[in-house]
Amino acid sequence: MEKETLDQLKYPIGHYQIPETITEKQLEEWISVLEELPHRLETMVSPLSAKQLETPYRPGGWTVRQLVHHISDSHHHSYIRFKWGLTEDNPLIKPYDEKAWSELFDAKTAPIQISLDHLKVVHTKLVYLLRGLTKAQLQRRFTHPEGNIETTLEENIGRYAWHGSHHYAHIKNLIRREGW
Repeated sequence: MEKETLDQLKYPIGHYQIPETITEKQLEEWISVLEELPHRLETMVSPLSAKQLETPYRPGGWTVRQLVHHISDSHHHSYIRFKWGLTEDNPLIKPYDEKAWSELFDAKTAPIQISLDHLKVVHTKLVYLLRGLTKAQLQRRFTHPEGNIETTLEENIGRYAWHGSHHYAHIKNLIRREGW
């Protein structure tokens, strides 16, 4: 497979880029994306058969089942990172090995409804929290140890709106390509 085609399959909506200026309108759009993701994802994946759930979204990529579980796991981590950022002074967050997590028994075999339900609850809590943050709170930071990268909470809202949309597009594009 050509590198360009593989990159398009890996990053169907492009890489996340932090805008120079994050406006209140942009924040509300991102929060709305987070609010709508659980329902949009469930609507898209619930009709899929067991065989379809075991289909990788690209050669060498995760299956639809693994993607659904990954989104839930990752957004759970994000929620905790927001809480750390709000309650600690620029905490060094704990990363996790998402590839290793995707190889665990539950990511490969658990019914997707478990993670769809989890995602609904996490996003309900997350959206409620985010809509109540002040401008000063949105500027609070945490540091990711891989590269010692500082991230403001408002940047992280955008990152996770992108993240959910990124994996949603993986599944949507697979469904379209396969004619499901």
